[in-house]
Amino acid sequence: MFIDTHTHLYDERLIRDGAQIQRAIDAGVTKMYMPNCDRNTIDGMLQITNEWPINCMPMMGLHPCYVKENYKDELAVVAEWLEKRRFFAVGEIGLDYYWDMTFKVQQIEAFETQTDWALKYDLPIVIHSRESTADCIEIVRKKQNGKLKGIFHCFGGTMEEATQIVDLGFYLGIGGVVTYKNTNLPEILSEISLKNIVLETDAPYLAPVPYRGKRNESSYIPVIAQKIADIKNIPVAEVASVTTRNAEDIFGV
Repeated sequence: MFIDTHTHLYDERLIRDGAQIQRAIDAGVTKMYMPNCDRNTIDGMLQITNEWPINCMPMMGLHPCYVKENYKDELAVVAEWLEKRRFFAVGEIGLDYYWDMTFKVQQIEAFETQTDWALKYDLPIVIHSRESTADCIEIVRKKQNGKLKGIFHCFGGTMEEATQIVDLGFYLGIGGVVTYKNTNLPEILSEISLKNIVLETDAPYLAPVPYRGKRNESSYIPVIAQKIADIKNIPVAEVASVTTRNAEDIFGV
C-alpha cells in the first residue's frame, strides 16, 4: 500500500481523465492527499472528495503563488472553510521566490498566519518552498512549539537543509525529481532515514522517468518508491510500509 501525500487531482489535465484515480488505486496507491491553491480550486477538490471519500483527502490553504493584491480576501476564505468542515492539513502554504518576488512580504504573512491556524486546529502543514527553503525553515523554527508537524513538499534543498527539517520534526516530500539525472536527492536520501520521508507526485507536474515530460499521475508513486528502494538498497515493500506509516502519522489517519 502506498500514499500519495501531494497530488492536484482536480487539475483540468487530470480531472478530464475519469480513470486516473482508479488507476492509482489499482497500483496500490490507496490514499491521495490534495493540496488547495486558492478559492477557485476548492469546489473541484471537494467534488473529488465526495466521489472518492475513502481515497481522496482534501487540504485547505492559500498557495504562495496565488498570494496577490487580494490575499487577505483569499485568507478569509481559507479561514471560513477551516471552521466549516474537516481537512487533513493546512496546505499548500509557504513561499515561492522562483516565479515572482512582488508579494514576498505578503507571502510571508500568509504563511505565518496559516501556520498559526494549523496550530489552532491541530493540523499538519504542507509547505511549498521553491527557492525559499532557508526562509521556510526559519519560519517553521520560529513557530515550532513542539506541536507543529508537516511536510516540506517537493524537497530540493541541500543536505544541511534536509537535516534541519528533520531536526524540526518535519518530513521530506520526495517525488519524481528523485529519478532525474541532475538532482542531488540520491546523495541526500542515502543519508536520511526512511522514517523522515514521504512519497508524493505533485501530479500533474514532475512525472518520474520514464514518463518525464508527460502528465504525471498518482499511479506513478510505485516508480518513485522503487527509485528510493534502489538508492537505499532495500525492498520496495519496505519503502511502501515505512512511508505509508509516516503519512498516516502526519495526517492522523
